[in-house]
Amino acid sequence: MTYEDALKELEKIAAALEDKDTALEDAVKLFEKSLELSKFCFEKLKETDGKIVTLKKELDALIETPFDDTKAD
Repeated sequence: MTYEDALKELEKIAAALEDKDTALEDAVKLFEKSLELSKFCFEKLKETDGKIVTLKKELDALIETPFDDTKAD
C-alpha cells in the first residue's frame, strides 16, 4: 500500500464515520482501521523525512567542498 492509497482509505473511513447510518460495531472497526492507516502514514512520513535529511546533508557536503579548478589541466 502506498501513502496515497492509505490517505484515500482514511478519507473513505472518515466519510463512513460521519454517516449517521453506520452501525456502532462497524464504526468501531472503521476507527480501528483508521488508527492502523494513520500509523502507516506517520511511519511513511517519518521515513521520507529521514531520506530528505540524508539527501540535504549530502548536498550540504557537496556545496561546502571547495572547487579546485587547478586539477582540470
